[in-house]
Amino acid sequence: MILTDTHAHLYADDFDEDRDLVLKRAIDAGIERFFIPAIDRHYYPAMQALKNLFPDKIFLMAGLHPTHVKDDYEEELQVVQEQLNLHTYCAIGEIGLDLYWDKSHFVQQRLAFITQLRWAKERKLPVVIHCRDAFDEIFEVLEEVADAQLWGIFHCFTGTYEQAQRAIGFNMKLGIGGVVTFKNGKIDQFLDRIPLQHIVLETDAPYMSPVPYRGKRNESLYLLEVLDKLSEIYKLPKQEIARISTENSKIIFGI
Repeated sequence: MILTDTHAHLYADDFDEDRDLVLKRAIDAGIERFFIPAIDRHYYPAMQALKNLFPDKIFLMAGLHPTHVKDDYEEELQVVQEQLNLHTYCAIGEIGLDLYWDKSHFVQQRLAFITQLRWAKERKLPVVIHCRDAFDEIFEVLEEVADAQLWGIFHCFTGTYEQAQRAIGFNMKLGIGGVVTFKNGKIDQFLDRIPLQHIVLETDAPYMSPVPYRGKRNESLYLLEVLDKLSEIYKLPKQEIARISTENSKIIFGI
């Protein structure tokens, strides 16, 4: 059984004490593919160092996270473009809109999002979209930019069934992580109506720990809790969900 964690910030400071062990624990459990999203310019050295640990299992993205879009966002975007020219990246992410923490840079967030979506189309790369309190705003942008040349993942999907259907309609797969195990997560109430071909698995480590680890540091090993829950929801063997979701990740990333 091969599992894929399509979204994990394993370069974060939270793992400085035991990063090797965290990765080895996950690999020993059958999680063999790790897709690593960017945040801003400060994290690329740590991301490259992470890839050097397990070069055949770690795959990096480049992008500017919406919560890190500030007045200097154009300089940050220039760094993203430089990275895309210097190194091989599997996707542009994570990018998107976040109106939960701070709405004061919404205009800049939107411009940064549109710019990076267009780069993805030009470079024939998938996108990994961050959406928090911004489904309507993101769908509005996608209506403007999306076409057959744009595809990717709605990371940490937390929306409704109708929003899931709309995201899928934009050629996006749904990133399902710890939220599916939460009592108030709600996505478990309709997920069985979404064909597995539209699903990929993720942790968002070190954030969004699944039950029974809520409140603790998340790590890729805990993808097994997400797998268990999906096996329960879809009434399918874990091996089958692992196979389909990993195949979906290969379709998205081409790896």
